[in-house]
Amino acid sequence: MSQNFHYGKEQLTARIALDIAEGRTRGILAADVMDRVRQSHGHVQSIVKEHRTVYGINTGFGPLCDTKISEEDTRALQYNILQSHSVGVGNPIPETISRLMLVTKVQALAQGFSGVAPDTLERIVWHIDAGITPLVPEKGSVGASGDLAPLSHLFLPLIGLGEVWRNGQRMSAVEALQQEGKEPVVLGPKEGLALINGTQFILSFAVSAVARMHNILEAADLTGALSLEGLMGTYKPFDPRLHAIRPYPGNQLVAHRLDTLLSGSGIMAAHVDCGRVQDPYSLRCMPQVHGASRTAWKHLEELTAIELNAVTDNPIIFSAEDTISGGNFHGQPMALPLDYATLASAEIGNISDRRCYMMIEGRFGLPKLLIEDAGLNSGFMIPQYTTAALVTENKTLCFPASADSVPTSLGQEDHVSMGSISGRKLHQVIGNVEYILAIELLYAAQAVDFRRPLKSTPVLEALHAYVREKVTFAKKDRIFANDIAALHAIIADGSFVATATAAAKANGIDLDGPYHGKFRLS
Repeated sequence: MSQNFHYGKEQLTARIALDIAEGRTRGILAADVMDRVRQSHGHVQSIVKEHRTVYGINTGFGPLCDTKISEEDTRALQYNILQSHSVGVGNPIPETISRLMLVTKVQALAQGFSGVAPDTLERIVWHIDAGITPLVPEKGSVGASGDLAPLSHLFLPLIGLGEVWRNGQRMSAVEALQQEGKEPVVLGPKEGLALINGTQFILSFAVSAVARMHNILEAADLTGALSLEGLMGTYKPFDPRLHAIRPYPGNQLVAHRLDTLLSGSGIMAAHVDCGRVQDPYSLRCMPQVHGASRTAWKHLEELTAIELNAVTDNPIIFSAEDTISGGNFHGQPMALPLDYATLASAEIGNISDRRCYMMIEGRFGLPKLLIEDAGLNSGFMIPQYTTAALVTENKTLCFPASADSVPTSLGQEDHVSMGSISGRKLHQVIGNVEYILAIELLYAAQAVDFRRPLKSTPVLEALHAYVREKVTFAKKDRIFANDIAALHAIIADGSFVATATAAAKANGIDLDGPYHGKFRLS
């Protein structure tokens, strides 16, 4: 485990949030942060004792904001809201996403504007450290007034309700607490509302997506370069001079990567004078297409960094005399970039499918369907059906959820972001792209084998060798689903990209060049 992260004192990043959620870093609450939290909690106690009317502390919620709640009922109000708002449906979200929700909520509450008790905040941190992860259904949030339903499920275990994952086993929260020797937390005024108001469901999907999308962008450049070699394309469209006169940083990065990956290739040298004037767009325009998706990723990464360190509940407690009921819980700032990133990810799959199709056409000296005995063998005809299906599925997922709004809460919440749906859709698209890239990789490795004994560059040869550790050259038909699954695993777990990174380092090759750090996961 690496060094500790201090909630509420340090800037949380996507990488750090993932490291805490996955157990590589420990998040701690420093004494000065707890003093700030204790002071904010004291403000809420003063509001209750002095009978000031403040939304969510001594009033009902949403359209019931004008209903006054007595001092003796303010505690019961917090239990009622957690139970009544726990209306999520569908499958549980991945455990890592649930843990990210806990991590990001602690960072928000530790700012000291939410009025929660120190004991409550410490219990949430205990859940993270102990690996007692609340079970959260995937559907039910409209992404405004916070992610109310999923956050309610997330914090039911605090009061001994709901379900959790413990050591990989699903069980009731009360059973897990008993096994750990813990009693349920006693919530005070404002705490229930502070727990369930916020964008942590949307944000946690964004954090995970920032990492997963970065991986497919890196992988797409690598598979694209291998495909270009298999198709005996040219690297001239990646000349830095060309991209200097249309200087989008994402485009320039991709052009540099492709130029670097292909520089010195023996395959490339063997067809310098082949007479081919230009390549199809899916080869020639990789910098423009992959680069535009890089730009979308960068936008999402920057806004995710802001949201990771924001306070998104309501009302905000500045002091006992100064509270504001505003709209920091509204998910629109994240919903729009998530939808943008969904389209950008889908396009990576779209152009990859076109390269797959090109490799089975029987052009540029490759055998039809990438098999030597086509006819008796169908060869690689059908994997491209799968890429076509996945690309089309992604197209149906590209309609922006944030373009719609259905009023809720009897009209009090009359515009909502639907950002929770945006986040979930983005992950579906990325998952499909991982499979599309795996199929392109299957095709590209087969195509490169038909160019032997010619050799590519050190990085691309290392990648080809890694692929051949997982799947062999196909001389005849076999169950290609097994090959796809094997290559999908190395795409999805990042080891394909890591192999390229290690090979580049071993050979003194800088794949990022002058764009180093501009498109890295922070």
